[in-house]
Amino acid sequence: MSHWSKVGLICVPFGYGAEKAGAELGPQSILNAGLLGQLQSLGIAETHVSEVACPQQPHEPRVKGRMRYEQAVLRMSGQVSEQVAQMTAKGCLPIVLGGDHSVAIGSLRGIAGSRSNPGVIWIDAHSDLNTEATSPSGNSHGMPLAIALDKADFKLPGRSGAIIRKDKLVLIGARDLDPGEKELIRSEGIACFTMSDIDKLGMKTVMERALAIAGDGTDGLHVSLDMDSLDPAAAPGVGTPVPGGLSYREAHLAMELLAESSKVTSLDIVEVNPTLDKGGKTARLAVELCASILGKTIL
Repeated sequence: MSHWSKVGLICVPFGYGAEKAGAELGPQSILNAGLLGQLQSLGIAETHVSEVACPQQPHEPRVKGRMRYEQAVLRMSGQVSEQVAQMTAKGCLPIVLGGDHSVAIGSLRGIAGSRSNPGVIWIDAHSDLNTEATSPSGNSHGMPLAIALDKADFKLPGRSGAIIRKDKLVLIGARDLDPGEKELIRSEGIACFTMSDIDKLGMKTVMERALAIAGDGTDGLHVSLDMDSLDPAAAPGVGTPVPGGLSYREAHLAMELLAESSKVTSLDIVEVNPTLDKGGKTARLAVELCASILGKTIL
C-alpha cells in the first residue's frame, strides 16, 4: 500500500526537446499500460489527471549556440510548472508523465515554487547539464538541470537564479556525458554515481548515499526517472538508448529504497517512445517502476 492517498498525473505529450519523434506519445502509452489500475490497487483514493496542451510546431533547424524550439519549450514549461504547483496545493503527489526530458524544466520550476529546499535525484543515462553553448545538438531534453542551476541562457519568467541546490542534486546511472557536462559536474562538485560506481558499490549503497545527500535537510525529494537509465534490453522504447544501463532489478530496487525513505514528494517519468518500443515493454516497465516508488512490494 502507498502512504500517498492522492496523486496528480500531469500528462505532457511533448517531443520537441528530443532528436527522434515519438516521445510525445509516451504519456498515453503509460496510461494504456495500466497506470491508473496500478494506482488504484495501491489504495490511492484520489487520482487527478490533467494534460498540458502541446501544439504542433514547424520544423526548426539547429543553430549553433541556441536551443531548438525554444518558444515551444517555454510555453510547455510554464504550463507544467503551473500544474505541478496546483497538484501540490491540492495535497497530491505530482507525477509528470513525459514526453521527453525537457518537461522537467517545468516540473523543477513548479516544485521549487512550492518547496524552499528541494532535493533532486536524477536517474538517467545522461546528466542533462548541457547549456546552449555546450550542447552538440541544441535539443532541450539535454538541458533541464543546467537551466535549474542557472547555467543556461534559457529562462522562465519570474524567479531568477538557481532553483535547485547543486549540493542537493544527485545523478544516478550516468554513462553518456558530453565534455561540457563533465566539466560542469567536476567544477560544481555535483554528486554523480556512474554505472561504473553502481557496478563497484551496488545499487543499495548508491541509493543510501544518494538519499544521504539529496534527502538530508531538504523539505522534499524530486525524483526524475528517464527510462533510458535502464539497459536497452529492459527498456528498448527510448529515443537515446545507451548500452550498459540499469538492470530490471537494479531499477526496481532503486524505486523500492526511495519508497522506504518516505522522502519522495514529486516524480517525473520520461522518454518512453512507443514508436521505438517492443510490444509496449518500456511503457509497462514505467508503470511497474512507478508502482514500486509509490510503495508496491513483492511480499
